[in-house]
Amino acid sequence: MGDRGRVDYNPTVERPSRPLRSGGGQGAFQRTIQEEKSDEERFLLKLGFSKPYIAAMNARASRNGTTIEVELLASGQVREDSYYAALAKAFGLRFIEEIDARSVVDNSGLDSQLLKPSILRLNPAIGTPLTLVIPEARDFAIWLRRMEGSDTLRSALAVTTPSALRRAVWQAGAARRVDSAADQLFDASPELSARSVLTGGQGFLAGFMLMAYLCCLVLFTMTTLHVSHVALSSAFCILIVSRAVAIKRAPKPKPLAPLAEDSNLPVYTVLAALYREKEVVPQLVASLLRLDWPTSRLDIKLVCEADDGETIDALKAMDLPPHIEIVEVPDRAPRTKPKALNYGLAGARGEFLVIYDAEDRPHPKQLLEAYHHFKGASTDLACLQAPLIIANAAESWLSALFALEYSGLFRRLLPFLGARQQPMPLGGTSNHFRTDVLKAVGAWDPFNVTEDADLGMRLYRLGYRAETLTRYTLEDAPIERAVWLGQRTRWFKGWIQTWLVLMRAPVKLSRELGLRGTMMFHVLVTGMLVSALGHPLILFFIAMSMWSLIFAPHATSFEIGMLCVDWFNVTAAYTIFMRLGWEAMGWNERMRVGIKWRYVPVYWMLMSLAAWRAVIELRRNPFFWNKTAHKPSARLQDFSG
Repeated sequence: MGDRGRVDYNPTVERPSRPLRSGGGQGAFQRTIQEEKSDEERFLLKLGFSKPYIAAMNARASRNGTTIEVELLASGQVREDSYYAALAKAFGLRFIEEIDARSVVDNSGLDSQLLKPSILRLNPAIGTPLTLVIPEARDFAIWLRRMEGSDTLRSALAVTTPSALRRAVWQAGAARRVDSAADQLFDASPELSARSVLTGGQGFLAGFMLMAYLCCLVLFTMTTLHVSHVALSSAFCILIVSRAVAIKRAPKPKPLAPLAEDSNLPVYTVLAALYREKEVVPQLVASLLRLDWPTSRLDIKLVCEADDGETIDALKAMDLPPHIEIVEVPDRAPRTKPKALNYGLAGARGEFLVIYDAEDRPHPKQLLEAYHHFKGASTDLACLQAPLIIANAAESWLSALFALEYSGLFRRLLPFLGARQQPMPLGGTSNHFRTDVLKAVGAWDPFNVTEDADLGMRLYRLGYRAETLTRYTLEDAPIERAVWLGQRTRWFKGWIQTWLVLMRAPVKLSRELGLRGTMMFHVLVTGMLVSALGHPLILFFIAMSMWSLIFAPHATSFEIGMLCVDWFNVTAAYTIFMRLGWEAMGWNERMRVGIKWRYVPVYWMLMSLAAWRAVIELRRNPFFWNKTAHKPSARLQDFSG
């Protein structure tokens, strides 16, 4: 990572939920574990569970580093409310199935109960206070001793379920939590937030340069046009050559390597932000249920806007398993995906975390690959990007070219950046993080509508890096021009926001990124914006040069030279776009693309239209999130490896 600074952090270390008895060294430790298991088994036998079933759950607990009780509840074969009602009866305590969130006093420490629900104090407006507890089966002997002869304690305590306690905590702290989700990055580091579209200095400089250019255009029209032409064509040429070098050095896609079996896996959080997605909810849940990770160590949160009743009702109708939780985000501007993810992050229990979109179908072993990659890497590796593959390339020329674009980006360009430890603009989904690092860098910027690119660059600025995986995520591209244009306009608007944030202090940025990182930033972000915005101008200059050659009596050497440069730029840009994606595709993907590559010039013009629309929208409505409609995939996909 060179001489760039790095933010210090402490890796998440999983600790026992209660202290072990001291004394006796390792032998005493092993005896303590055996005694806990024996207590737990005796209690579960008392509740009526059979010995073979307890033995099966005990084997899972040993393999996953959990308890029999955790595995029993995670199996989905025992209703949580029935189990804790029986547990309350065994302890002689009341059972509270639903909690009135109005009786919960909110404070900053309340969120700890989202991570490990265990105790909650209720202070109702009428009546006496009550403490809700979630006892563990392995502690039943301790609880029985506490309860013996203590009517006062019995009247002050009641048992509830972890799900009910979490629901109450989510509701009680909703206002504070949503404010934090929207404002935390700006409050902590306003220079890193896109909440201010332009700083005062940027606004003054932009206005001054625009007025100066217009004055030159009026006073020295032809000279200004010639200088503009040379500058734009030169920038294009530099970017084309840089991308050609990246293609030459980009690694070939790797085959899926077998993964070693592992036990005692850590908790892994999955966040999926949903908005008006009732149609794809069954597909998403089915895909998440295929993830190859112990359910007792999986923490899936489906984050929905609170007023999106259709999506929430569709999820509730599915009778979700215990490890999948619905999180409702209160209505608060900006209504963006990154704000929703920040809100859900408050309850993330995992040492590692991945985000998915509503239409995603991730490879079942993607989490395992990410975990093994993290485990074998240094702690400055903060993020792993899984490749995104477009599954519906055959449906239209738009989806075919989208597939080509994604193939080159996720299977050639991003692996190239990761292998060389360069700044990586992340994709909007299938990002795997170390959770503590994600929180340390401020998580997602809720005011940036392309939050993935911003977060990737911010991680690098703060001393971290990203790499890529081989196990992919399938998703579908828009097939309608209006949908594609709306999505791409939002992306360009976010990339402009990211560029403006990074360029607030160019000298400081160059120190943080280093020379190579700064150059790569300009190739990736500045170059993409220049190429998209300037592409129509290059075509205009070609047309003007051709007109001059045909109708002017004498073409100048300048006009001939610039025509050659412009033709090279356009031809090379189209060729690199196609080759980068085509070489990374398998034969079946190429068959689905077919000859639709011939629409590349039209695709580029649409990208230019989206870029110019983004400039206008950034001025009028900078934080508007243009929602992309999703539909269930028409094709069933098979995963192997």
